[in-house]
Amino acid sequence: MFNNLSEKLDKALHVLKGYGSITEVNVAETLKEVRRALLDADVNFKIAKEFTNRVKDKALGSNVLTTLQPGQLMVKIVKDELTELMGGDAAGINLSGAPTVILMSGLQGSGKTTFSGKLANFLKSKKSKKPLLVACDVYRPAAVDQLHVVGGQINVDVYSDKGNTNPVTIAQAGIAHAKENGHNVVIIDTAGRLAVDEAMMIEISNIHSAIQPQETLFVVDAMTGQDAVNTAKAFNDILNFDGVILTKLDGDTRGGAAISIKSVVNKPIKFIGTGEKMEAIDIFYPSRMADRILGMGDVVSLVERAQEQFDEEEARKLQKKIAKNQFGFDDFLKQIQQIKKMGNMKDLVGMIPGAGKMMKDVDIDDDAFKHIEAIIHSMTVQERTNPSVINASRKKRIGKGSGTSVTQVNQLLKQFDQMSKMMKMMQGGKGKAMMNAMKNMR
Repeated sequence: MFNNLSEKLDKALHVLKGYGSITEVNVAETLKEVRRALLDADVNFKIAKEFTNRVKDKALGSNVLTTLQPGQLMVKIVKDELTELMGGDAAGINLSGAPTVILMSGLQGSGKTTFSGKLANFLKSKKSKKPLLVACDVYRPAAVDQLHVVGGQINVDVYSDKGNTNPVTIAQAGIAHAKENGHNVVIIDTAGRLAVDEAMMIEISNIHSAIQPQETLFVVDAMTGQDAVNTAKAFNDILNFDGVILTKLDGDTRGGAAISIKSVVNKPIKFIGTGEKMEAIDIFYPSRMADRILGMGDVVSLVERAQEQFDEEEARKLQKKIAKNQFGFDDFLKQIQQIKKMGNMKDLVGMIPGAGKMMKDVDIDDDAFKHIEAIIHSMTVQERTNPSVINASRKKRIGKGSGTSVTQVNQLLKQFDQMSKMMKMMQGGKGKAMMNAMKNMR
């Protein structure tokens, strides 16, 4: 996410991070490079120019040339301005109404149907809602079937009427069905087109007028850059929507849409899609995104994701096992499953400060744990519980059974042994001493 932009901004700001003298001339030169980086990320020229002008005014107004740490101050100003450009604060979703009606709009291929499912899953698991998905795409082949499949994946009901070709009456019937069956949120998936056209706009406008939704959300593919912003403006002129959803932010996106869409339509980005799984949905926090763009990571989101998967009872059991030196491969496997639930690996690495830069040329596969899981599954119960019994012949059998080599099995056993020793140490006096030392460093 934003790797290209992050790299270029880092290079642009490098001269002001204590490398060389700071003058008004090289501040101007740096901001010229910042503007170029934004333009390369497909940010609108006018927005990029206004952005760098604001940064320059604030930098010179803050006496950046005479401060002891001009580089850090400059980065802070750029970060603050990026945050404001993307909306300032996180925008919530309006869940009033009985039921709450959410209308999804956007072009075909933007990920509207999939994201409808992700949003339903989010509201069900995080907000304790009982959502209903309503299939109002009467044009795209298999669109209704796709929504039913999505609903089945997350165990959410789907209302459809395949014999009906009027999306307005389907939407109204879906809301009535929700009221009768105790659903407190209705998410209406509408038809998209390959491009903005008059018939499409009239149809979505008619649905909007008929159902009066509490939330109208515009779904846009972040990888389309400036085109996404122009499309958002066309939709907003008709619908006056409440917020934007950016999908496919896990792809090779240049970031232009995320940075400039708020300035153009004056509507907040409310959610982002960060992967293919139904759990790959995040609330959009402009400040956290600015941190990531500038290579500072996003520790807060990383901790939040970890906490969502944290089971206190399981943690206590694990602690006892470590204390008794009973930590085995089954326990290790459980830890891997929890990490996988946190999201795709590339996204998680990007949340660690500095890691994005170090790993920029490394292809991090979502199946990074696949061979480890295969090796563990090829072990017997005794081997998983007591790895010390694994001798040369057992290693050969495990390697063959998992489709890996003896070298890979040895590597995993060595890493597991090192990790077990580290966990044991953290449980004892040394661990407490380390924690106390870290507290004193604050």
